[in-house]
Amino acid sequence: MTNDAQEDTDGINGTCVRGTLEGRRPGVTGRTQRTTAFHQVGGCMVRTVVMRLSTEVTMLTPSVAQEIARETSAVIGFNVLITDNDGIVIGSGDVDRIGSFHEASLEVVRTLRPTSHGPDAAVQLVGVQPGVTLPIMLNREPVGTVGITGEPDQVERFGRLVRHQTEILLRESLLLRSRLLRKSAIEDLIRDLAHYDPQVTEPDFIAFKASELGYDLRLTRAVVVIDVDVAGNPSHVDAHGDDPLAPEPTTLQAAILRTAHRAFPDAQDLIGTTASGRFVVLHRLPATAPAWDGPCNVAEDPPRRLLVTCRALASDLTSSSVTCRIGVGGYATSVSGLHDSYRDATNTLYLMRRLGRHDRVAHIDDVRVPDLLATVPPAARNRYVRAVAGPLPDHAEWRTIRNTIAAWCESGFNLVRAAAALHVHRNTLVYRLDKIEKQLGVAIRDPRAGIRLYLACLVDEIDEDR
Repeated sequence: MTNDAQEDTDGINGTCVRGTLEGRRPGVTGRTQRTTAFHQVGGCMVRTVVMRLSTEVTMLTPSVAQEIARETSAVIGFNVLITDNDGIVIGSGDVDRIGSFHEASLEVVRTLRPTSHGPDAAVQLVGVQPGVTLPIMLNREPVGTVGITGEPDQVERFGRLVRHQTEILLRESLLLRSRLLRKSAIEDLIRDLAHYDPQVTEPDFIAFKASELGYDLRLTRAVVVIDVDVAGNPSHVDAHGDDPLAPEPTTLQAAILRTAHRAFPDAQDLIGTTASGRFVVLHRLPATAPAWDGPCNVAEDPPRRLLVTCRALASDLTSSSVTCRIGVGGYATSVSGLHDSYRDATNTLYLMRRLGRHDRVAHIDDVRVPDLLATVPPAARNRYVRAVAGPLPDHAEWRTIRNTIAAWCESGFNLVRAAAALHVHRNTLVYRLDKIEKQLGVAIRDPRAGIRLYLACLVDEIDEDR
């Protein structure tokens, strides 16, 4: 049985197999790890293979090579050309030479030693002009050559300088590429968690992807979702993360991400975007964090500290042209839990908008009841409102009546607190409650009747056209 066949068998038995393959591609050095995972989808076994380099990818791309050759040629006044390990010119100050074969480079790559060639030697080699050719080294491996065209006596003094500068620029380019690839991988991971479906993807596979990036999804986390609106180009992201508008400017997105990283500096915090105007933080919390409710010292209470951090972040992000709202989900220590926390955070933002509340930061616990009501089919919700609220929704002052009922119930059926919440005199509140009781024939001061009406008001507010 081959190694591949053995991996397939192990995968079907439910294990995620990791193997190491020795291999080399032009311009790439390192060892490649191969991961095979199997997922049950609709009765069919789907095989997923992940390949990754366990060391830095050192690829000299034509775009990078051409940029280096063009800029260096302009500085030193001699044509600079760059080849890959196969001797093909991939960058040159003289663009006519791009794509041609440079025979001298093959020997330089083989011996890893610089060479010079005068007019007599150059004419004996394919695609070579008088000058010098030096190897480009990264991680002690050749990734190509750099050549300078001219009389060897004139250009040799530039050789080491040009090679050193080329290697510096290439390392910077690869570092940037590595950072961009990591950023993209983190955002892909966040999207995997946001749209996780256990019928399609094994949770262990997503956890493995996270571990490859250095994140342990078993740690206690809460998902923070940040929706940013820009004046003149508001981002109306729905509860499911879909956004029909084009992305905000890259500079603004980068600035928001930098601010979010400052607010959440923990190495286990995942930060990225899932849609235009929507930013997501998977914030790590201590495993022994206390409950959200109850009196305690904010400095010793991670959940409350998280809300304080979110309020400070919202303040930092808010300006004359930018506003933001932040929703916070519940605790999670697994892939499915993080998915639920993400849905809680996005539902919090959605319901805060539907309920007309203007808090810049809200936790799912602030909207648990509306969140539950939103899961009821619309037709059933409508029947409930008509059955409990009767003719009140058709009244010209329905919004005032609805706000009165909500304040009465949310204040614990206390006249003084409810009147203060409504900014009315106590006698005015008593008059309103008496009027509601007469219209419905229900004792609204009875907590059971009051709660029934309160739920009807919440349902009506969720379904209200705005």
